[in-house]
Formats: sequence, C-alpha cells, structure tokens
Amino acid sequence: MPERTPLYERHRALGGRMVDFAGWEMPQQYSRVREEHAAVRQAAGLFDVSHMGRVSFRGDGVADYLQRLVTNDLAQVEPGHAQYNLICNEAGGVLDDLVVYRLPDGSWSTVVNASNREKDVAWMRDHAGAGVEVLDRSPDTALLALQGPRAESVLATLASDLDLAAIPYFGVVQGQVAGRPATVSRTGYTGEDGFELYLPAERAAAVWDGLLAAGATPAGLAARDVCRLEAGLRLYGNDMDEQTNPYQAGLGWTVKLNKGDFTGREALLEVKEKGPDRVLVGLRCGERTIPRHGAAVSRDGEPIGVVTSGTHSFFLGGGIGMASVKAGAAPPGAQLEIESRGGAGGAEVVKLPFYRGSVKTAVSSRQAG
Repeated sequence: MPERTPLYERHRALGGRMVDFAGWEMPQQYSRVREEHAAVRQAAGLFDVSHMGRVSFRGDGVADYLQRLVTNDLAQVEPGHAQYNLICNEAGGVLDDLVVYRLPDGSWSTVVNASNREKDVAWMRDHAGAGVEVLDRSPDTALLALQGPRAESVLATLASDLDLAAIPYFGVVQGQVAGRPATVSRTGYTGEDGFELYLPAERAAAVWDGLLAAGATPAGLAARDVCRLEAGLRLYGNDMDEQTNPYQAGLGWTVKLNKGDFTGREALLEVKEKGPDRVLVGLRCGERTIPRHGAAVSRDGEPIGVVTSGTHSFFLGGGIGMASVKAGAAPPGAQLEIESRGGAGGAEVVKLPFYRGSVKTAVSSRQAG
C-alpha cells in the first residue's frame, strides 16, 4: 500500500486525482493542469510535498561531517540560509540532490527526494562519524510549498509575525504560521518566488486550509512537473542518477573541488580535467511534438543521446524537454530529431532555462523536489 501524507483526506475532499508517486498516494491534479499551472505562474499555487524526506542532524562535528558528505561548500552557509547540494558516490555518480539548511539557531537539516529517502538516510548514517546522529523526521512532519508571484502576500495573511519581504532567496526563518510553529524557507521547485513550510504533521491541515482561504490554489504533481521543467530544474531519476555525474547533468557549479575532501572528489576531479563525455541540453519542439523520457535523439540521422524529461509547456505553447547527448554534438541552435509516436519530430537545442519567473534570483537550481 502506498503511504499517505497528513493531507490525504484534504486532497480527496478537493477532488484530487490520486496516483502512486514514489510509493506515496499523491494528487496528480485537482482540476485542469493548465489552470493549476496558471495559478503558479500568475498568482499562488499550493503543493503538498510531504512525501519528500526530512532529515536533521545532532551532535558534535555535524558541520564537518556534512562538508565531507556533499559536493558544495557549506562553509559559505550562514545561520538562516540554505544551499542546493548533491551527494555523490565514490565514482562521482549522483546519489541524490538535496537542499541543506542551516537553521537560525545554527543546527542543520536537509530535504531529500521521496524515492531516495531510505537510501539517503542509510548512506548518511553509514558515513556519520562518532557523535553524529542522523534523524529521519519525515513521519512526524509535513512540508507545504506555496509558489507564485503572490505567494508572499498570501502567506503574510497567516504569518504576521514574520517579515517575509526580508527573507532572501534560500533564506530560512522560524516563527508562527496560522498560529502554529513553522520553519519557513524562500525556496521552491517552480521557477517562481515562493516559500516552503515545515510543520508538525498534526498541524498541516489547519495551515493548508488557511492558505487556501487566503487565496492559494491547490496544485498537483502534473503542474509541478511542468513548472520545474520550464524553469530548467532537474528531476532525480530522470535527468540524473547514480550513473550520471554532476558535470554530465549541468550541475558542475555545485561541485567545489577546492573545499577539501568529500565523497567522490577524486573521481569528479578527473571528470573536470577531462571534460564530461555527455551533457544535458534543452529542447524546444513544435506544437505537435512532445519529447518523452527515454526517446532517442539524433542529429542528421546519427544517434547522439536520449530524452531525459519532456512535457507540453503551457507558457511556451509547445513541447519542451531535456536530453543527455554526446558532448559537442548538439550546440545551441542545432536541429535534432526526436523519436515520437508515429515517427520523428523536430527539436531545436536551446539554452536552459526555458522560462524565468518571479524567483528572486537568476540562479538556476533545484530547490527540494
């Protein structure tokens, strides 16, 4: 049986079309995907992302331990801030992408992908030194994502004690939301401004109801996937996995080789020196062509790669996608052929992201998806 979030009954009451996603019964959509997507792009969409894993750390030496665990440089993260990160294996393959938080009190926590939660927690515990405790907080907490250009004004109606405008991109604060204790970060997975709210599980429904009453629109997995792909954000299991290194996924900027030793550093140093053998590129297709995960990609009849993610973009009015292709084989502007139902469709290679929304920074990164 799939697991259920604390908001399962709310989703059913709203008419959510429930599907099995990473072992969780989650809402694919409530109304039309186009309408939910428009709410995120034009106003405020509300997602239940409580299926994602929430892990905290306790004990002496946590900062040094995490610095050796992830690819980015946590020494740059001050209390009240967060950082996008990767965990790699010794061969440099991506075990997961995650956001690491340094809370205002100096403690550390992270959010990992739902499909990788058990694997990640086991890896973290296996690599924890004496005195470091890895705590899986997922069962007793909930996570909501309020996303869109009106997210701040909607949240303000329930969080009067928080100065939301002062929270920077990837900033994190603690306070009250709808009279309930919450941790609030200015992060998301849509390309829009927004916040993610970390709450005790038993209080999630009251906050969910309050945000909907304040003007947010419930949105499901389908709208979230369209938004993240338009914003050029990677999806673990599609655009990267344990056989993909950060440079192949276009995430080399998260690898700080000069910070000191970390798992996978030697392998990644070699990749950086030689250059990746394949790269991730953006695909812009015609109205009738939608790239599908796993579809073959060719140039002038020669196979060069495979589609990793694809969808119909409501914003752009056509198919978009990302593909892993041979390095140097598909520069921006190149015309490619995409395997599709009933034949092949055309695609142009374009720079990522496809869309820049109201997010407070131009940095393209995956925030907690």
